[in-house]
Amino acid sequence: MPELQKFIKRDISWLSFNERVLQEASDPAVPLQERIRFLGIFSNNLDEFFRVRVATLRRMVEYGRLAKVHLEEDAAGTLDQIQRIVIRQQEVFSKIWRKIKRELKQAGVQLKTEKQLNGKEKQFVVQYFEEQVRSQIIPLMIESIPQFPALRDEFIYLAVVLSSKDGRLPKRYALIEIPTGSLPRFVILPGSNHEKHIILLEDIIRFNLPSVFAYFGYDRFLAHVIKMTRDAELDIDNDVSTSFIQQIEKALKNRKHGRPVRFIYDRQIDPALLDYLIKRLNLTKKDHLIPGDRIHNFKDFMSFPDLIFQERRHRRKSFIHPLLHRQPSITRIIMQRDVLLHFPYHDFNSLIDLLREAAIDPDVRAIHVTAYRLATRSKIVNALINAVRNGKKVYVVIELRARFNEEENLRWKNKLEEEGVKVFVGFPNMKIHAKLGLIEKEVNGQSVHYGFVCTGNLNEDTATYYADFCLLTAHQHIMQEVQRVFQYLESGGVHEKDAAECKTLILSPFHTRDKMMAHIAACVKARKHQRPAQIILKMNALSDPQLIQAIYKAARVGVDVRLIVRSICCAFTRHKSWAKDIHAISIVDEYLEHGRVFYFKAGDKESLYISSADWMIRNLDHRVEATVPIFDEQLKAELMHVLQLQLHDNVKARILDNAQQNKYVPTRGRPRRSQLQIYNYLSRKKYPA
Repeated sequence: MPELQKFIKRDISWLSFNERVLQEASDPAVPLQERIRFLGIFSNNLDEFFRVRVATLRRMVEYGRLAKVHLEEDAAGTLDQIQRIVIRQQEVFSKIWRKIKRELKQAGVQLKTEKQLNGKEKQFVVQYFEEQVRSQIIPLMIESIPQFPALRDEFIYLAVVLSSKDGRLPKRYALIEIPTGSLPRFVILPGSNHEKHIILLEDIIRFNLPSVFAYFGYDRFLAHVIKMTRDAELDIDNDVSTSFIQQIEKALKNRKHGRPVRFIYDRQIDPALLDYLIKRLNLTKKDHLIPGDRIHNFKDFMSFPDLIFQERRHRRKSFIHPLLHRQPSITRIIMQRDVLLHFPYHDFNSLIDLLREAAIDPDVRAIHVTAYRLATRSKIVNALINAVRNGKKVYVVIELRARFNEEENLRWKNKLEEEGVKVFVGFPNMKIHAKLGLIEKEVNGQSVHYGFVCTGNLNEDTATYYADFCLLTAHQHIMQEVQRVFQYLESGGVHEKDAAECKTLILSPFHTRDKMMAHIAACVKARKHQRPAQIILKMNALSDPQLIQAIYKAARVGVDVRLIVRSICCAFTRHKSWAKDIHAISIVDEYLEHGRVFYFKAGDKESLYISSADWMIRNLDHRVEATVPIFDEQLKAELMHVLQLQLHDNVKARILDNAQQNKYVPTRGRPRRSQLQIYNYLSRKKYPA
């Protein structure tokens, strides 16, 4: 490997991450319902991977050398490699699911097919179909349709072969869309209290196929589930006469007809029907034809019904930060000191309460926030609307292109505007990914600013299982620069120069990469002079080639480099020319590790940051991101302690090595599960008054 030039392929590294999710599903120490949820997460991740990354690679193959970006030099070869890995992982997935089904049965839970029903269950399935399902389905006799129907992304279909046992009638093919958008995927069958039986919606339809097709006189039906995954990229045109909002709306409509990037089918499907479907859908082997088992859209299993389990999910309950617990005013606390919230350990309601206080505080003049992904029933939005009703000026910068949240964010934009909120939609060529809040208050005739800088979304739903950080602060320099950022965002970019000149906040796309490179260079210099040098980086993804090369330089001179990377890690961690290997781990556990932390020690100088930005080209060059320093010495110690707990995890940490083997960190001594240790540490932590 030539020094400082080689990288692990981004997409292969991502598949390695999804394999770690699969490891959680196979771990017998993980509660059964959580293992089912991890299978759903694996499936959902893979769907998005094909819709976004595989679709991008397909475009790169078509566009040739001009499209060689994101470390990708051989898109066609990567696509072939993806196909092999995905098929292998699908086989592992199937084995895990079969094992889980056996364990479910032992626990008195059975997922029944249409062929396993008893008399009482058959009556229920017929009645349920007639009352709930029949009106929701429209069978298509696909041989009679000149233009084959476009299979919708994220939906599953029953592909049906109709025949007669005596061979009197010719075979016919039909297609039925499973109405999971309007009906539950899982239906609990009537039974005893000792056993819980469940049937899938598609199997209810399978059982009732003789009734569905009674008109044709067939008496034999074979039905298998198929699924199409489509390119989810939004193509935004450059027509200056069309508003940005209209372009988004048009692109969303076009996404529904995106080109196919994956076709999944039941490996037991009738071969003639499969050939017919491939031909009518104009598919080739390049379209990633993936044989699977009977069940597709396994992402629905993330919502596998809890009520069938006697034991409830064991997730620990969030708690109020001790400094904010039973305090009459969160604002007053923040005016006195910085507070660092660790979600989901700390309760997200503290952030909502901060905005609620501002909404009714007679001295508050204005509230500014950025919004990337909001909760379905957002309490954040409710607080902002109440602020408007209380006479405050409220400004929201909402990112309409938050992937797969575009329609929801358009809805929120309209709702907020109806209530009198001033809404800004960002820039056409730059996503707004920073998570910021600014509250303007008048105290004794003076304008005072306070607010927050977060690593994760203002979303109380995901905050229950996304591990993130949120700095609540009235620090003068931080809030002055947060104000600059909002002036930049709310002016449509007019105040770009002011934002670019921020000194305390580190902002993308202006100088995040340069500042991080400078910190690494300082560590390299310190090490060369035999002074202490250490780098600890925690993030979701590491793929930026310049920063990876800088990390390689640090390893070459012996800087102690430690990485905690949840998903993509394109950096090699060992090389014969390095003085010190890179210590790199990935933690996949009950909570999704989402917060970013950057620590640099160069001699006697230490710098510690939390950030909304991963070290990827998109976060550094094509998004507005905010990285904020932690100044308070107590908070520094607290955050460093959390990092150390994660670096010493020997239960849920996997080693990130050059071969992408995903080996667990060896358990030497007592088991150390960092998420449990962090919960215990934060819940018991005492803060001086």
